Amino acid sequence: MDSFSEPYTREGDDISISRFQDKIRQLEEEHRKNGIPLSGRIIHVVHSLPITVTLDTAKRGGPPTPPAEESGTSGPAASSDAAASAKWDLTARYGHAAMISGIMSLGATHEQCIVGWTGDILVPGAGANASTTNTSVDKVPSASVGAEERKALEEELKGFQPKDSDIDDELHRKTAYVPVWLDDKIAHGHYDGYCKQTLWPMFHYLLWQDVATEYASADQHYPHYEAVNAAFARRIVEIYKPGDLIWVHDYHLLLLPRLVRDSIPDVVLGLFMHTPFPTSELFRCLPRRKEVLDGMLGANLVCFQTYSYVRHFISTCIRVCGYEANSRGIDVDGHVTAVMHCPVGIDADRVARDVQRPGIQPKLEALMNLYEGKKIIVGRDKLDVVKGVVQKLRAFEKLLQDYPEWVGNVVMIQVTSPSLTDSPKLERVVSELVAHINGEYGSLDFIPVHHYHQALKKDEFYALLSVADLAVITPLRDGMNTTSMEFVIAQEKTNKSPSVLSEFMGISKNMEEALLVNPWDLGGVAAAINQGLLMSPAEKASRHEKLYKVVTTHTSHSWAAVLVKMLLEQMGIQGMARQTPYIPKDQLEGLYRNAKKRLFLFDYDGTLAPIVKVPSMATPSEATLEALERLSADPKNVVYIISGRDGEFLEQHLGHLENVGFSAEHGGFVRERGSKEWTNFTKALDMSWMSEVEEIFRYYTERTTGSHIEVKKSSITWHYRGADPEWGLFQCRQCQDLLENNLAHKRPIEVLVGKKNLEVRPIAVNKGEIVKRILYQNPDAEFIFCAGDDKTDEDMFRALLLFFPGQTQVKMDAPLAVTLIDGEGKPPVDLAIKPEAVFTTAVGHSSKRTLASWHVTAPQEVVDHMLDLVRPGGDGEKSNL
Repeated sequence: MDSFSEPYTREGDDISISRFQDKIRQLEEEHRKNGIPLSGRIIHVVHSLPITVTLDTAKRGGPPTPPAEESGTSGPAASSDAAASAKWDLTARYGHAAMISGIMSLGATHEQCIVGWTGDILVPGAGANASTTNTSVDKVPSASVGAEERKALEEELKGFQPKDSDIDDELHRKTAYVPVWLDDKIAHGHYDGYCKQTLWPMFHYLLWQDVATEYASADQHYPHYEAVNAAFARRIVEIYKPGDLIWVHDYHLLLLPRLVRDSIPDVVLGLFMHTPFPTSELFRCLPRRKEVLDGMLGANLVCFQTYSYVRHFISTCIRVCGYEANSRGIDVDGHVTAVMHCPVGIDADRVARDVQRPGIQPKLEALMNLYEGKKIIVGRDKLDVVKGVVQKLRAFEKLLQDYPEWVGNVVMIQVTSPSLTDSPKLERVVSELVAHINGEYGSLDFIPVHHYHQALKKDEFYALLSVADLAVITPLRDGMNTTSMEFVIAQEKTNKSPSVLSEFMGISKNMEEALLVNPWDLGGVAAAINQGLLMSPAEKASRHEKLYKVVTTHTSHSWAAVLVKMLLEQMGIQGMARQTPYIPKDQLEGLYRNAKKRLFLFDYDGTLAPIVKVPSMATPSEATLEALERLSADPKNVVYIISGRDGEFLEQHLGHLENVGFSAEHGGFVRERGSKEWTNFTKALDMSWMSEVEEIFRYYTERTTGSHIEVKKSSITWHYRGADPEWGLFQCRQCQDLLENNLAHKRPIEVLVGKKNLEVRPIAVNKGEIVKRILYQNPDAEFIFCAGDDKTDEDMFRALLLFFPGQTQVKMDAPLAVTLIDGEGKPPVDLAIKPEAVFTTAVGHSSKRTLASWHVTAPQEVVDHMLDLVRPGGDGEKSNL
């Protein structure tokens, strides 16, 4: 966990893009040398393409060809390619400029591919915002767009170049656009529904009922969300090439990483969250919380704007899903997802050029003349409840109350641009509040608040930022606010004016020279506004200089380069790690059939039965019992269950299997096949340490609500699965430290950290020793299958590392588990086993650190493989059953 606390902004980060690019090239060269494939292409997956698509339906030559994905066939061509091509008109879609400019900047070093929804398809003359509103006016139904027309659009996209683009043409030529076609109802149920009515409010610390105008259901639109993510996954699988890097952007596609990994297990994929991430207590309210988290954790790397969001996400994974975190990330069945943070910036060079546009100066001078002699406060926000416009206006009113000298001397120009989530109620509240302030503090020749509910043209926007004496940007929650950074650049050539920013913005930690406020504290905001208006020129210049360096250093271009670098670094860590291959079914069954004697050695929890919160509920399934019965019924097979459970549990649930042997308490006790008696392997050992350990465990149990002690005959375990996960883990580490430093070196014991537990057992007793005993007693075995899922099972896998490289024969000395019971003097034995016939199998992800040679992903797969060996009609041994 400590590695997560490392701040992103640190000394040495203010380096040039060329240095980032050099580091990326270095990483790529190292990967290629190590045999890790790289295609040189980056796939960026965004909700919608940065292109507005218009279809001239008047030019259609005939009925449209049914789309391939809907009809299953192409059908006859509706028109020639040339005619189809002429119907489409493409223009740049506005919005998400920082993200798109960052993505495009990578075209200097990599081939680029942007995958996204087409957006609503417009007819000629449709309004500029038509593609973002949920109405059918001025739109072409996606179902009516035929296969030939869709193909023609994809051809048009290949040569797309924005008319007013200031990005190098070469970057556009290296960028491909891949459309995802969606049914209109599903597309809007996804975006207008689940994204904007459920996820967006929650990520901004509101619940769905807080923003709904009628009955709100958090699950109503989830099927649409699921369907869209699945459609994106199918599209990515179609275009993916080995060695591609994939970046998925934002909350619209949180299920996508898992869906892609299910189809492409070795994919290298990152997820960047542009929004905030709330605390676990808020996130746990989401009905589909596990599906969303599991979707996100399909990525190799999840990246946020700030460390606070990282901390909330990790805590949510631990508290809501019960997953474990370590220094590498979040561990889900052996697949580790790294979690990092990197704030987005703006395209500083582009903004610097924009503020010098010739149309800005006349508008700037007009504003100065209009408000001559008055200080100008500006604010530009979407009309959205999370943007805090109401709180800002109330804070301005508080300024006029507490500092009456400003009445008649300061004006606030507040622009609220239309939002998808526009609420007539919110618009009415804002209008009434503006009217109230103007009525209370205005006069015939002075209007304190000028409110404009409209989208500003670029020249008007930059003129407003340039003329301001103070910017007030105080959202209640925000991921990244570009206006706050654009204001700094706009002020470079004018007043170098300060800004008042909300501390709840993702960018606030990077802009500490601004006046940071709590937007709910109206008096505090009013005081900050007063401070900003009275600030001396020297202090303004000093603060501005530091902010300007931040804004021009941490740009959208450097952000994009850092994301690629982070993902390549993760690719190196995971690529260099040993990937355990999936167990080869044909080889397993072939060697099973040919062997005259076989050993089957199984762990229980997490191997034959899934891990459950209440241990007593881990009962074997009918399929598990069938597999064990059929395996043990074959006289060629020797079957043992080697578990950490006590003998009583094993007898209760599995004791009726007469031909199965059992080892309980991690090798402390053994019940041989066909016997009802247990052999105690600890009777010759000093067990007086157990009372000392129990006293220590009791101390921690009293101080950790939900924990308990399990005392077995040969070991003692402290369980904290029922405790607060973070407090339980902290207490576990404290207890482990105490045992290892004060007791373990004095006594013949070892301390083992398990899944939500801490166990102390004798050094001489473990699962590996029991495996050696079984192998010693069955030297003629020609086939071994050994399966386990956790750290204690690694002792079994270690015991079966029998052969050195090139060695095919091995002689085995009598192990400790034999001499403890049968006495000294036992001779060594020659083993019949060959290296290729030892199937040590870890249950979990292929990247899980293990000594096993093979892996399966879940307990059910262990059972299924065993059933395939023994069921009539299966591929394994049948003649003996």
